[in-house]
Amino acid sequence: MIRWKAVLACAGAGILLAGALHGTALAAGTATDCCGGGASWATGDKSALGTSATTGSPVWFTVADGVTSEVFYPRADVPNMQDMQFVVTDGASFVDLERDATNHVVSMPDEKALQYTVTNTAKSGKYRITTGYVTDPARATLVTNTRFQSLDGGSYRLYLLANPSMAGGGANDNAWWDAGAGALMASGTETLFGGAATTVVSALRVSTGFTAHDNGYSGAASDCLTDLRADRNLNNQFDTISGTGNVVQCGQIPVGADTMFTVALGYGGTAASAASAASASLGSGFASVSASYRGGWNSYVGGLKPAPASVSGDTQRRRAYYVAAMALKTAEDKQHPGASVAGLATPWGNYTNGDQLNDGYHRVWGRDLYQQATGLLAAGDGAQAKRMARFLWNSQWVGSPTAGDGTTYPAGSFPRYSPVSGVAGASAQQLGCCEQLDQDADAILLAWLTGLTDASTYAKVKTTANHIVSSGPDTTERWEEQYGKSPSSVAAEIAGLVAAGALARANGDTASATAWESTADSWRNSLAGWTVTTSGYWGGHTYYERLDRAGNPNDGATICFDEGCFYEHDVTDFGFLDLVRLGIRPAGDATIANSVAPTAAASDGNSAVQVTLPNGDVYFHRYPHDNYGESTANCGGWPAGGGQRFGRLWPVLSGERGQYELANGRSAAVYLKSMADSANDGYFVPEQVWDRADVGCFGLGRPTGSAGPLMWAEGQYLRLAQSMDAGHNLDTPSIVKARYGT
Repeated sequence: MIRWKAVLACAGAGILLAGALHGTALAAGTATDCCGGGASWATGDKSALGTSATTGSPVWFTVADGVTSEVFYPRADVPNMQDMQFVVTDGASFVDLERDATNHVVSMPDEKALQYTVTNTAKSGKYRITTGYVTDPARATLVTNTRFQSLDGGSYRLYLLANPSMAGGGANDNAWWDAGAGALMASGTETLFGGAATTVVSALRVSTGFTAHDNGYSGAASDCLTDLRADRNLNNQFDTISGTGNVVQCGQIPVGADTMFTVALGYGGTAASAASAASASLGSGFASVSASYRGGWNSYVGGLKPAPASVSGDTQRRRAYYVAAMALKTAEDKQHPGASVAGLATPWGNYTNGDQLNDGYHRVWGRDLYQQATGLLAAGDGAQAKRMARFLWNSQWVGSPTAGDGTTYPAGSFPRYSPVSGVAGASAQQLGCCEQLDQDADAILLAWLTGLTDASTYAKVKTTANHIVSSGPDTTERWEEQYGKSPSSVAAEIAGLVAAGALARANGDTASATAWESTADSWRNSLAGWTVTTSGYWGGHTYYERLDRAGNPNDGATICFDEGCFYEHDVTDFGFLDLVRLGIRPAGDATIANSVAPTAAASDGNSAVQVTLPNGDVYFHRYPHDNYGESTANCGGWPAGGGQRFGRLWPVLSGERGQYELANGRSAAVYLKSMADSANDGYFVPEQVWDRADVGCFGLGRPTGSAGPLMWAEGQYLRLAQSMDAGHNLDTPSIVKARYGT
């Protein structure tokens, strides 16, 4: 069926809500070439992201490679978009996909608001597309404002191309045209976290109205981009599709030499609510929505501590600081207070199947939550930190044996991770494979740091502390790959048991306090014998190992990775620095000082832990033989399983080294600078940066396709910056420091 598109005017607002070039738009029938190719997510390196500072707008946007990537709704762990971008054609000689055909520049109109403008200039020099991003503080809508400019005097056709992946996946979506609303609609129903089937609907509208539209299947003939590339014209203009699948949608936007327009992407549980959200946001106008969005962020930043002197005088460091604080605020789910995700990205997402729900880093790790919370405490947001502590104990704590992915979590434990809704209703797969006792201990530390001394919380703490005593000190360590005695894990366990003792005394339970403190003392005294080798390969041969399974650091036991097996005593990492940060060993401890030297050993690029860049920035690999990164051979992302795959440099480790230097009374400035310099164009500190100049996958010292921002790193950056001004590490628990006289 062919229909005419209605033309509606919004008087007084200066916005044409739905119109058409020459007043018409052709649309015909149903796309029948079901069901489209497979979906994938976007790269993990997000150059922009944001959400309203209000809780009434449960929408999060991300930008990667210059275009909209995952958009989350109604929770911070449910993506509903693969990407959304423009297609430009002259109708005769070329069809450009915005992501691939333009050079991207990202800017912030206000460094105290998580608001971004992305300017994409055609590599051919023919046109420029400038888009500003906000979400409507009053509604579930992503609102963008775009200026399209012809730079060479040519006449161009512009299409908005959306690739929905509704309710967390792209395989089973529906798409249709709502003529009354002038909106491209999409929906998907998935069994989300908590076990309930959930429907998410989107409505895509533009202030000019779409002059043509199409709904089709990704990669099929009905796909708008496929159609345009065939002869530079949109021939198929389908209203609907014949069955659910991996759908794509596009709408033509009328443009001239210099055209401004606003796009609203509204979400809801029904078509009516999604369309209503988009329409209301368009009716408000971008200027009004943008001012409200910016005002909310300005108010939030204004309530924090001022930017410390360590960053305030340098634009890069200062903006990275403000962005870190706002990113951590953004990571908190709005339905489940305190549930802050590890990142709004899937690392190497473009290598990750997106047909079904994949929760990437948008899930809650207790370890990451603790690292984020201590950063927020340092920056002055004690309220969110306390919400995080309450989430851990009220929603993620395991009160009775609970099935995980190939394991059973015992009472008193915490899962590897959980959805933002916590343990209740989550599947075994959604809770992960293995318990890590440092996460259990981190939850206790956070309860103590935020003053959760109430009897109800303490009853849970008591169960957890007893569980740590009976199960520890051996555990799966913080990199989630090996089991044994790890200095970083045991350090957390010791500090957690001392903090549990303080909570016990606050609740009149001195017997438990004494027992836990005794265990902490015993493990502290035994740790060197368990994990300090005197026969290692590096330096003076005496240093802390990364991990030892038997507690005999001089035996011939091996530890295995993808590239082979190596002696345990030859594999180092920085985990032992937590002994100083947590107040368990003094900063000047000779064994710790001896253990720092091997991490700087000059070796081949795959074994050296420390790498110093030509500009003086200092970064670190996690440990020798790490494989969690791209392939040097073909730059393929970690899930792709390519050859010569190595973990790259982690800026968060520069922050950890900085805290160690600070504890020793030395300057930490180079490590803070290194973290800030690692930030991408949106000032986000990434999970990993590229480690070599001889392979050009990425720029040396620049973000890879891993998660950016990594919220753990953002917390570390805040903590180091504020600690440098304070002259001591703000996250060192005073109760531990006092006990061990450090």
